[in-house]
Amino acid sequence: MRVLPVGDDGLLVEVSSGDHAQALHAELLRRRAEGSLTVRDIVPAARTVLLDGLTDALRLASELAAAAVPPAPPRAGEVVELPVRYDGPDLADVAALWGVSEREVARVHAGTEFRVAFCGFAPGFGYLTGLPPRYDVPRRPTPRTAVPAGSVALAGPYTGVYPHASPGGWQLIGSTDAVLWDHARVPAALLAPGTRVRFVPVRADHQGPVVGHR
Repeated sequence: MRVLPVGDDGLLVEVSSGDHAQALHAELLRRRAEGSLTVRDIVPAARTVLLDGLTDALRLASELAAAAVPPAPPRAGEVVELPVRYDGPDLADVAALWGVSEREVARVHAGTEFRVAFCGFAPGFGYLTGLPPRYDVPRRPTPRTAVPAGSVALAGPYTGVYPHASPGGWQLIGSTDAVLWDHARVPAALLAPGTRVRFVPVRADHQGPVVGHR
């Protein structure tokens, strides 16, 4: 673990893995909730956690550098369910990379409970972890200039859903009508770090509710 100062009241904590970053994020949230940590923002990323608005950055930096972070606690809270049509243009390519059928890709993906590790790239875009490492896939050699909103995609160890139409190089395996980012909603982002997520297969003509919790 490496702890770097950011401005007068911030720290950037670098760790060795995504699992370590998620565990550190969970521990810092726990400390803030119990009142032992005063901080304005805690922002996780792939292998870092940024803390901003600390009241005693120097003390916390020394403590973190010497501390062992406990594993992240078991997943808790409601599960956000996202309906998905497994109809993406890269579904066959992903099936070939996995060495399975397209139907098996859908079965494995829908049978996994994901967790939002961190958010970025675009408002409402969450980097979801949960698939075993053997299902990691590379980004496309040539990114698309336009990926439709609602595209469900894979890249490396992550699953993501494009909240708006944008360029992108991830492998597209499906699509959803769920609204990932809505300025009129509080909070505007449907997914936040730590959120549990499941993808629920639907038919192409599905007209029912597009998102639910359980």
